[in-house]
Amino acid sequence: MLNFRYSSLIDAPIETVWQFHERPDILDLLTPPWQPVKIIRREGGLEVGAISEFRLSLAGIPVRWVATHIECIPNRLFVDEQTDGPMKSWVHRHEFVLEGNKTRLTDAIAYEIPGGFLVELLLGWWVDSRLKEMFRYRHQVTKTNCDY
Repeated sequence: MLNFRYSSLIDAPIETVWQFHERPDILDLLTPPWQPVKIIRREGGLEVGAISEFRLSLAGIPVRWVATHIECIPNRLFVDEQTDGPMKSWVHRHEFVLEGNKTRLTDAIAYEIPGGFLVELLLGWWVDSRLKEMFRYRHQVTKTNCDY
């Protein structure tokens, strides 16, 4: 099992950052333009049972990815889990914590790459670098839209 974590401080109250993530167009806003990802659908907002479906291109091969929200505590966290996709497992926690009058936004992902330990050893660094690049972008977009 591999773990990824990206955190930043947003100069806005939790409610503002949470409401930003509730926007119907949030996936469009947070998807880096250089990534080969097409958003197919988003149903249910942030609550438990919400679904997001994407089509990725991995080495030119179209791959379906479906994430289902399995936990939601408003203004605190929501968690989505891959229910169909390229990873053996994938659980993504989005955490919102008050620090003074700012919000600590943390994305934490626990995942397994298909193929076992050796494949994770060979490809884990690459997945981690792609995640860093993506979440750096996502957090910057969040800051731009939420910072006071």
